[in-house]
Amino acid sequence: MIVVVAVLVTLVLAAAIARPHGLPEVVVAAPAAVVVLAVGALSPSQAVDQLRSLGPTVAFLAAILVLAHLADACGVFRWTASLLRTGARGSPTRLLALVFAACAVTTAALSLDATVVLLTPAVLATATSMGVSARPASYASAHLANSASTLMPVSNLTNLLAFSATGLGFAHFTALMALPWIVAIGLEIAVARLFFARELRGAATTPTPPTTARPMPAPRWALAVLASTLAGFGLSGVLGVAPVWCAVAGAALLAFPALREGRTRPRSLLAAADPFFLLFVLALGVVVAPLTEGAVGHWLSGLLPTDDSLGALLVVAVVAAVAANLVNNLPATLLMIAALTGGASGHVPVGLMLAMLVGVNLGPNLTYTGSLATMLWRRVVARAGQPAEIGTFTRLGLVTVPLTLVGAVCALWLVL
Repeated sequence: MIVVVAVLVTLVLAAAIARPHGLPEVVVAAPAAVVVLAVGALSPSQAVDQLRSLGPTVAFLAAILVLAHLADACGVFRWTASLLRTGARGSPTRLLALVFAACAVTTAALSLDATVVLLTPAVLATATSMGVSARPASYASAHLANSASTLMPVSNLTNLLAFSATGLGFAHFTALMALPWIVAIGLEIAVARLFFARELRGAATTPTPPTTARPMPAPRWALAVLASTLAGFGLSGVLGVAPVWCAVAGAALLAFPALREGRTRPRSLLAAADPFFLLFVLALGVVVAPLTEGAVGHWLSGLLPTDDSLGALLVVAVVAAVAANLVNNLPATLLMIAALTGGASGHVPVGLMLAMLVGVNLGPNLTYTGSLATMLWRRVVARAGQPAEIGTFTRLGLVTVPLTLVGAVCALWLVL
């Protein structure tokens, strides 16, 4: 039975990576979930329980995706691109630093999908318009989509999946992950400056036109709503309000003027929520459940440490990173959560759960298959005429992943 489920998981992930004929991921994941039920690997009641546990997370993800789309429709990312070009002042090195800042903030506040889908095209267009190599900015976008996604529960779907298991409030979670987030980003930019040193020399070959010498006016309403939404996330635990309602409120405040002014349409809002991807997440949860709750999960649970020493945190982070690169970060997160919460002790130190998130979030910078965001980034940069190079991605990952994993885990241990 385990072999059958493992084959199904492999087929689902392969289809998600390749997307044959451009079909959505759920086209393979949904039938695979039906097969899991048909062969008795999971009972209908267990499947319903799995869907119920994933439901709030998926609803939160939908709200964040719509919020990011509305921010784009209101000009937030066009304004960001104008700030990048103006602030760079013709320097590729300065542009890279600004790209890191923009990607870090966007990933943390609006999720890694916003960085990949909405910010990356703006970053590439800015570099091209300046006449500098877009490669440093492109790979920075890919890496920061993963590395900068540890800060808040909303930054990554993996965080959302594990958030309730930590038992932390939104603000407490963010406070604990702040130092690991800063350390990981600092190491990423230090390596990137050395790795792309040749392309960062010199200056822009295309002068900045007078019309873009100054940044465009800030979309004040959109920025105010985003700031208020983030504040709402931070206060949600104190107020006893589920964070999803803060995201829904923020999206509503942006949707009304955006629809009235014709900046977006109801159909675009539905597309932004990406219902096919949401169904894919639910179906994937059903397909992976027999592994996480069965022999594989119990085996892994027996191997993982149960204390929160530095060595234990490093072991959990490394195992999570390896799992993410083997089976993708979403199944790896579900597997690790089940393994960590299924131990004989019945108690999971918060540090182990957070170290697991460090692993599944930073580890995917090593391979294309590590996260769905990286797969999506490959499609985005290819459409922009800047296709990814597997050699460059792998070499950069071989340097950054070990450094950021160790650095972020040590920072987490210090905070704890």
